[in-house]
Amino acid sequence: MYELRWNPVLKWWVMVSTERQNRPLTPENYCPFCPGSNKVPGKYEVLPYDNDWPILSPEPPEVNPTRSSIFKNAKSYGKCEVILYSPDHKSSLGELPMESIEKLINLWVDKYIELGNKDFIDYVFIFENRGKEVGVTITHPHGQIYGFPFIPRKIELELSSCREYYETSQKNLYLEILREELKQGKRIVDENDSFVTFVPYFADYPYQVFIIPREKRLSIDELSSEEKTQLGKSLKRIVSTYDNLFDRDFPYMMCFHQKPTDGKDYSYYQFHIEFYPPLRNEKTQKFNASSETGSWTHGNPTSPEEKAKELRKIMEKLYGKR
Repeated sequence: MYELRWNPVLKWWVMVSTERQNRPLTPENYCPFCPGSNKVPGKYEVLPYDNDWPILSPEPPEVNPTRSSIFKNAKSYGKCEVILYSPDHKSSLGELPMESIEKLINLWVDKYIELGNKDFIDYVFIFENRGKEVGVTITHPHGQIYGFPFIPRKIELELSSCREYYETSQKNLYLEILREELKQGKRIVDENDSFVTFVPYFADYPYQVFIIPREKRLSIDELSSEEKTQLGKSLKRIVSTYDNLFDRDFPYMMCFHQKPTDGKDYSYYQFHIEFYPPLRNEKTQKFNASSETGSWTHGNPTSPEEKAKELRKIMEKLYGKR
C-alpha cells in the first residue's frame, strides 16, 4: 500500500507505505553504496541514487476511495532519492575534501531545481540522517532528498511566522534572529563571510545548531559560487567539530529549509540549515518523550549558551579562533 492519508485535526498528510516494512537487513560486511556492490558505478565522486524503498513515487498506485465524510486519502506522488557523498565507506561530511563538498553542494542545487520543476512536487526537502541513534542502518556517507507533493506542516508554520513578521515590521524574521545572535555573540559557534553557525536561543536539542546565510537567500540555488564554497566550509567545520566533541562519529539529523517550489511568493522567507543531534552528553541520548511528542512542548535539559561554548572550544582547537 502506498498512499497519503489526511489528518483532519492537525491538518497534515501522513505518508503510508507498507512495503517499507519489508526492507531487508543489510548483510554484514556488505554495503550497497560501495563500488563493487553492483548497485553503484565502479567509480564515482558524488552520486544521486533512486531510493530502493521509496515512500513517494512519480507514478504512485491508485488508492481506494475512503467513502467517508471526514477521512480522505490521495496518491503518494513525489520522489525519494539518496545522495552519496563519497565512494569511501568510512568518510563523512566532516572529512570530505572541499572539492568534493562543493560538488555535493552543486548536486543538491541541481536536484532542488530538477525536482522543484516537476508539477507534482511542491517542496524539496534535502536532509541527512546519521548514526544508529536516528535509525540509520547503512553507515556509508549519504543523505537523502524527498520531493513532497505538499508543503510539510513545520515549514508551513515557519512560512506563516515569517510572513506575519514581515507584514508587521517589513523585516526578515530569520535575518533578525541572526542579527540578534551576532549582537549577543555568546551562542555563535562559527562564522565566515557568508554564513553563521550558532546554537539558537530557543534550541530544543542540546547541541542543535542553525547555519544561516548573512544575505537574503530563499533557497540553495540562489547561492553564488563563493557562497557555496563558504557553505561547504561551514558544513565541514561543524560536522568535524561534532565528531571531535566525544571522539566518535556524532549522530545528527541535518535538515535544509528553503522556499517551496509551488511557484508562489515566499520573498519573506530565508534559506537555512538545521542540525538536530540526539545526544545530551557523551553517554546519554535525548529522546522525544510524551511532552515533546504528545504536546509539541520541547524541553532542553541544557543551556544553549553552555553548549555553544562547548562546541566553540572544539572548533577553536581544530581551526583556531574566529
